[in-house]
Order: sequence, then structure tokens, then C-alpha cells
Amino acid sequence: MLKKIAIIACLLCGTVALHAQATATASRSRDLKIGGGFTMANADYSGRYQGGMAFFTYDFNYHVGIEGNFHFVKGGGNAGLYEKTYEIGGRYFWNFRDNKLSPYVKGMYGRGVFNFPAYVPNGPHPNLAYNLMAGGVGLDYKALPYLYVRGDFEYQHWFGFPPNGLTPTLFSVGVAYHFR
Repeated sequence: MLKKIAIIACLLCGTVALHAQATATASRSRDLKIGGGFTMANADYSGRYQGGMAFFTYDFNYHVGIEGNFHFVKGGGNAGLYEKTYEIGGRYFWNFRDNKLSPYVKGMYGRGVFNFPAYVPNGPHPNLAYNLMAGGVGLDYKALPYLYVRGDFEYQHWFGFPPNGLTPTLFSVGVAYHFR
């Protein structure tokens, strides 16, 4: 009789242990991507600018994460105009089509540096820094297990830029490496 009780107890304990292993082990909630790309900006100050960008995303769970961006765009000609921004903020995203498409929205806070044209020929180019807020939308596409392609639209509002603030819009395309 004691032998039967021991066998039943082992079977019950084994069933509990097997149930503990049935939890999905391949899924994870944290996710890191680092990338870069090309940016075109429509600035209030002097028309269209173009340049580059670098970014990272770190997702805490299946819909919420943080994003950091760096943009550097220059105005055409020899005027020496450029805008440089550093931003960080939150993002909310969705996953569709077996996690290949991930549209997102983001809200960010940061700092922008604007380089003004030289007032004296061959003179110094004054640059000033301003705080800014930005909002945006975008789409990440999983091209390969470790490579994402991105399209991103961002609206920025620079506080204190004379006379009424600066409100550039930026469109970026790029690629990101997905750390697995």
C-alpha cells in the first residue's frame, strides 16, 4: 500500500513539474533595436533640409517602450543653416501579420540646436539651443529576423525660438538592427 501511495505522489509531483515547463519559453517582452537613416525636414525658418538620423527603441512589453532619436539636417546652399535634435520619450505600438508590421505612435521631449546663417561674410555662425516637444507616427517592418525597415513622421515644437517658436516636420526612412 505504501508503494502505491509513493507512485501516485511521484506522478502528481511530476505532473506539476511538467505543467511548470509548459509556459512559453521562446517569448520575451523586452526588445532592443538600434538604427539609422535619412531624414527630410520642412522647417519654418528656411525651407527644406535634409540629413541623417540615429535612433534606438527599447520595448518593455508587447505594446509599450521608449525611443531615443538624434536628427541632423542641413539647409541647402552655403548659408550654414542646420538643425540638430536630441529626443527621448515613450512609444506605443501594435504588432500585425505575425509581428512583421508594427505601427506606432510616440511622444518625446528633447533639445534642439539651430545654427543661424553668418551675419558677416566668412564670420561665425551663431547657434542657440531650445527645448522641444515632439509627436510622431511610424511603421516598422521586419524584413529579416534581425533587420527592420522604418518609415517615421515627426512634428516638433521648439519653445522660445524667436518670434513664435519653430515647428519643423520631419520624415525619416531607415533600418535598424534587432538584438535578439
